[in-house]
Amino acid sequence: MELSIYNIKGEDTGRKVLLNDAIFGIEPNDHAIYLDVKQYLANQRQGTHKAKARSEIAGSTRKLGRQKGGGGARPGDIKSPVRVGGGRIFGPVPRDYSFKLNKKVKRLARKSAFSYKAQNGEIVVVDNLSFEAPKTKNILALESALKLDGKKTLIILGSANKNVYLSARNLKQVNVLTASELSTYSIMNAKAVILTEESVAAIDQIFNV
Repeated sequence: MELSIYNIKGEDTGRKVLLNDAIFGIEPNDHAIYLDVKQYLANQRQGTHKAKARSEIAGSTRKLGRQKGGGGARPGDIKSPVRVGGGRIFGPVPRDYSFKLNKKVKRLARKSAFSYKAQNGEIVVVDNLSFEAPKTKNILALESALKLDGKKTLIILGSANKNVYLSARNLKQVNVLTASELSTYSIMNAKAVILTEESVAAIDQIFNV
């Protein structure tokens, strides 16, 4: 797939870049995407939830009534789960939600995500992306020039660029990552993907294995 290359002012440079069909032109695998996104979200969970069981409640263990003659079931102590303030039956306990996923499945998922974006025309390539100083208005001007105003945008860099990262930090709808930091979730969660020429080469090197 060939895409035109734009500058940061949104002007067509007249040059084109060839996106690798082995990454941007495959038949997307929805199940691989589902598994990788599920793993990503599971890994974000802290798993620190906790409720006190009967044995962990502070309270007396004395019986609250007579063994017989009460006219009902024999009452237990005040920590009984059936009483207000008692322990919780089968309550949540701390646990690790993360799980392993085959590397080939993860690579397939990312390729599938890129292929979806390419099919939907949601990829834009710019020749270079660097700012002299970190300013939010630089990113806003870039989005406006590329007609991406208000869209949830993922900017992919070939290597880390502090000024670009800091310029986008205050914008909730803009996410900046390097090619090596990409996840299927970050790609699928964006409505537009901005690639630099450097990042196209980096992605080709990382994913075309």
